[in-house]
Amino acid sequence: MDMTKQLEKVTAFKKLHSNFFILPNAWDAASARSFEKCGFKAIGTTSAGIAVSHGYADRNMPFDMMLDTVRRIVQTVDIPVTVDMEDGYGQTLDEVADSVRQVIKAGAAGINIEDSNMDRQAPLHDIPVQQKKLAVIRELGNAMGYPLFINARIDSYWIKSMSPAVRLEETIKRAHAYQEAGADCIFAPGIQEISDIQTLRHEISCPINVLAGPGMPSANELEALGIQRISTGSGPFRAAISLLHRMGQEMLEKGTFEHMTSKALNYDDLSKTDRKRE
Repeated sequence: MDMTKQLEKVTAFKKLHSNFFILPNAWDAASARSFEKCGFKAIGTTSAGIAVSHGYADRNMPFDMMLDTVRRIVQTVDIPVTVDMEDGYGQTLDEVADSVRQVIKAGAAGINIEDSNMDRQAPLHDIPVQQKKLAVIRELGNAMGYPLFINARIDSYWIKSMSPAVRLEETIKRAHAYQEAGADCIFAPGIQEISDIQTLRHEISCPINVLAGPGMPSANELEALGIQRISTGSGPFRAAISLLHRMGQEMLEKGTFEHMTSKALNYDDLSKTDRKRE
């Protein structure tokens, strides 16, 4: 990829965080292109969506397969792409750095790196361990002359054993530590209460990313609270799969095709989703 163009995308992506924006999460080239045509200024990937669409459970997909999907997405859209890298795709710091290097070479403007293995019964990764991981990623970007945008995800609100008060306290503590280690943005999925969001916004200085979902304040409310970014996560993918399920049930149970034909793109419009045809 043209490095000059790639650096321009990184700059544009960072600038988006000066205000409020919605970041949809794509799982393949078609979904990415569809979001771009809607008018979104950047997209993220969803590890769950990519994995399940390839027949894997989330977090069980081979890194090379995820990387190939990222390449296809980057080659299909003109807007910045930030990549969900789970907890780093590596057992050691060197392995994590190598994975990030390959994602940068694939054209990513940013990454999302989390501090858990998504086991809601297990504790979060130790703060010093996560700090070292973030610092290594930042050092890698600096060495490459590439200001990769690092979104540090904190999974406190998804750990069932934590009380609500402890979740907020832990999130704030980790946010400070991760920002100090080089994170550009803090991602707190699961946070919903306006009072918690207000406190988090008051306590940290960098941009904050939250996750769309049931019970969340509206986009206008989040913008008024000082949140810079709201992601959709695997929501769009799950909604698409749910539509397929309802479509299949309708075909088998009723012998009708309303879900498939109502408001669907026709073949000619589908062909227009290919950027290279425009």
